[in-house]
Amino acid sequence: MHRLFWKIFLSFWIALILFSAITMFGASRFVDQLRQRQEATPLHERMLAYVANGQRIADRAGLAGLKRWLSQLDRHELVPMLLVNRHGADLLGRPLPQAVAQRLAHRAGHIPLPPILLPDHRAYLLIPNFQGVTLARLLGRPRIIMLPIVLAAIVSGLVCLVLARYLTAPIGRLRRATEAYASGQLNERVAPTLGSRKDEIADFARAFDRMAQHLQELMASQRQLLSDVSHELRSPLARLLVALGLARQRADGRAAPEFDRIEREAERLNDLIGQLLSLARLEVGVTAEGSEPVDMAELLATVAADADFEARSRNRNVTVVRTTAAVIQGHAALLHSAIENIVRNALRYTPEGTTVTLSLDRYSNRHDFLEIGIRDHGPGVPEKFLPVLFDPFVRVDDARYRWGGGYGLGLAIAKRAISVHGGTVVAANEPDGGLRVVISLPIPVSTAALQPHVAAAY
Repeated sequence: MHRLFWKIFLSFWIALILFSAITMFGASRFVDQLRQRQEATPLHERMLAYVANGQRIADRAGLAGLKRWLSQLDRHELVPMLLVNRHGADLLGRPLPQAVAQRLAHRAGHIPLPPILLPDHRAYLLIPNFQGVTLARLLGRPRIIMLPIVLAAIVSGLVCLVLARYLTAPIGRLRRATEAYASGQLNERVAPTLGSRKDEIADFARAFDRMAQHLQELMASQRQLLSDVSHELRSPLARLLVALGLARQRADGRAAPEFDRIEREAERLNDLIGQLLSLARLEVGVTAEGSEPVDMAELLATVAADADFEARSRNRNVTVVRTTAAVIQGHAALLHSAIENIVRNALRYTPEGTTVTLSLDRYSNRHDFLEIGIRDHGPGVPEKFLPVLFDPFVRVDDARYRWGGGYGLGLAIAKRAISVHGGTVVAANEPDGGLRVVISLPIPVSTAALQPHVAAAY
């Protein structure tokens, strides 16, 4: 019985069988006890006791008291007890069965039990209606049927609880693994936690693990290739720059514009290789070693001052409009680089005569966290690009990125640097124009929040 279908089918089937069996067993046990009680006390004697008790009630409380006594007797007895007057009418208004009416007619001259007399001399006969013992009456007696139903509900509920736990536990593990994959932790595996389980969920978990393994290998090879290629490009580029210097000397000033163009392109290539290496190091991971207390207000002021110094030459400004005191544990160089990359991207698109504004706020929700806002006044970003804006090599406008010297890596490096500190970064268009980038960092960032992978120098 390895298939999940059969496990569900048989579990519900067994629960229903147990429910029915316990209910029937409880009811039959009650009927047996009732029969044993009746056999222990002859019917005639019990009926005489009922008549004597009813007579005492009639003498003390009259017709109303007799009705209450008969109603209570009917609720507790499985066999209906009829209290009939000489006209054949029951005291509680119940219909008189034909068999009981025939029995009364045949015994008109012989009454087996004494009548119950009311103070006004009206007489009533107590008659058991054995034909009235039906399944509906049995099920309608709460005192009789309640205990078996409660026991059956408890047992079947336990069976369903075990089944629900059995089904949902691995699904919960799959959900947690999916969340780990979404955060970049592809080393999480589900199948080993399921033991020797063999059903559709176990098959799905094994397929899920194979997918994660394949993705992990692909991403590892991609990162390794990126790192290797970037390193390998550094050597021929360095030789190219040396050869360029020698060529300038031998040309004696001739072809200077061509040499200048070659040098600019070589510098761009060198910058691109440097960004690729930075991204590769961040993809490998940063350890907690080397982390230090970082004054975020001071760091933000430094970034703003440096960026503003460069921006004024292009008739733009960078300023901090709001700040608060906050110190976190992290890598100052990484955080500085991340914020600087986002500010430089904002300066690239904000028009002349405008200001890129920076803000630092502290909030308390479930956890304390910092929120760094960077706002420009440019044309913004098409909505379809916002979810992938921080992915590597994403270019909203190829021509403008190339004109500005961008390669689509600065924002990706910034996102990765913030992620290793346990933070997030998102972008949104402002209603009145421009783009606002928000960096959220938890406070404090413990060393455990930094990804404990292979150490890498930055």
